[in-house]
Amino acid sequence: MRQSTRGDGAAPGCAVARGARDHRLIGESPAFVEALALISKSAQCDATVLIEGETGTGKELAARAIHYLSVRRDAPFIPVNCGAIPENLLESELYGHVRGAYTDAREASIGLVGQADGGTLLLDEIEAMTQRTQIVMLRFLQDHQYRMVGGKTSRRADVRVIASSNADLEALTNEGRFRSDLYFRLNVLAVRLPSLRERTGDAVLLAQAFSHRLSERYGKPFKALHPETIAFLESYAWPGNVRELENMIHREYLFGDGPAIHITQPDRHRAHGHACAAAAATHAAQDFKSAKATAVMQFERTYLLEILTRAGGNVSAAARLAGKERSAFCRLIRKHWPAGMGCHEP
Repeated sequence: MRQSTRGDGAAPGCAVARGARDHRLIGESPAFVEALALISKSAQCDATVLIEGETGTGKELAARAIHYLSVRRDAPFIPVNCGAIPENLLESELYGHVRGAYTDAREASIGLVGQADGGTLLLDEIEAMTQRTQIVMLRFLQDHQYRMVGGKTSRRADVRVIASSNADLEALTNEGRFRSDLYFRLNVLAVRLPSLRERTGDAVLLAQAFSHRLSERYGKPFKALHPETIAFLESYAWPGNVRELENMIHREYLFGDGPAIHITQPDRHRAHGHACAAAAATHAAQDFKSAKATAVMQFERTYLLEILTRAGGNVSAAARLAGKERSAFCRLIRKHWPAGMGCHEP
């Protein structure tokens, strides 16, 4: 158990790679400290890095740490989600295009590789690349030369490439689903981020850090961890890893009653859904008007929790997502939480 005993509201102690610029890699467990050491060593050279780990373990944060600890820290860091770009657009997105290269190319574009020149290019979800796009990337990794779509001359970009994946790339390579030559080009330096369940004690440290960060963000008092919360954090398996923990603390900080963060089950939000389902079984015993009012109240509360979580607690952003005026959205919040949950009229 690692609950901070400091009474000044200061953030708890944590191991963070030296010199990083707000990369927020927090933890003291042996498995995580080992990963931090590899991140620090990777930043001291300019070789390609492959970061592997489950979803939610902080792969982009690790890539940013490598960049900002390196000599390239003052140059651009450009992340690319390989799974989010259609195959027919990937080459243009990466290498740019000249004007008129295709129907919609009304203006020239230098592409993401050109934007990253001098800095670092993160290829996230590298396993999502098709065989064709793997070939396109392999050619660039060989000599860092590329040609814009529709262009006639080759260009060179001084870019450090970091790739990340939540899949087992070696297994995919052995199965023939990922090119072995590209895998070996990417896997020069390897960093594996441990899952949160492998990081004994770190969930408590992270939860404390998230609470401090939320206090600063919303200008509200710091909320300590309830003893039952600490017990839960240390026993839960964390299938969603650090991202799941951060979202859970965020929700409880905003919607929890009392001065402490009190969590005793995986998802307070999900538990509310179960309560709604149980309540639905009693609707048949009510008259239509009462049953409808109960269902509407339950829907509104669940919807508000969902939309505010998606918006990171930002009321204005949540109102836009809901398609409502901010003032009307605030009235709806106060209907369910009279204190307004920080919702104030501008």
